[in-house]
Amino acid sequence: MDRNVRRLLNRVSVVFATIATICLLNLFHHSSRTCFSSSLTHTHLTLSRAPFPKSSCDAFSRRVSSIEARSAKFRSSRSYLRRVHSLSVSVFDPIRSLHLLSNSSNVLCVLAGIGHAVDSLQESGVTDVTGVDVIDYPPLVQRADPHNLPFFDGVFDIGFSDGLVGALYPVRFVGELERTVRRGGAVVLVVAREVAKVEEVVGLFKRSKLLEVRSVNLDGSDMNLIVMKRNGTKSS
Repeated sequence: MDRNVRRLLNRVSVVFATIATICLLNLFHHSSRTCFSSSLTHTHLTLSRAPFPKSSCDAFSRRVSSIEARSAKFRSSRSYLRRVHSLSVSVFDPIRSLHLLSNSSNVLCVLAGIGHAVDSLQESGVTDVTGVDVIDYPPLVQRADPHNLPFFDGVFDIGFSDGLVGALYPVRFVGELERTVRRGGAVVLVVAREVAKVEEVVGLFKRSKLLEVRSVNLDGSDMNLIVMKRNGTKSS
């Protein structure tokens, strides 16, 4: 009796093992087809634009674009190009008319965001442009603390920023811009009219004098263009 029971159990075990093997092979075959079709479907999609993956294999097969590739794609958008053009016409052309900016100028852009100002200057012919922000955005903007800039004193001809309102410590922010700009150079700020008065902005400077104030329209917004001439004399 025991011998018959053992034989029955052995046969049942063999049957279940065979079924499990068939199911496992079928699962592997289905997964392989899923991976193959997904790679064809999403071969030209980035991770951010593709639909949510239905399987781990689907997610693995996607191509993730580099930061540089995404930056290049964004820099070709209408909104980006409009901002770059607006900076050129409303800000940098007036600075050129004051004979402060030339193609050989060494320019620093602080709180440069994704690089609008850097791009605008380079397109106009200025080759020596450095853009910094708290978050880097290759290839135009590198990471640096705007309140503690990693540059020697007086190495730039012009310091520019349209991000003063985003500075945690405005006095320190302006002081670093002044420090890195050479004597006879200029610090140029663009500030929204409704955010800060010209007198308040000028009062932040200790080693520069007011050279020019202009009302400009920057990409549809009313702004003040404030140009300070670096004179090297520290006021109390």
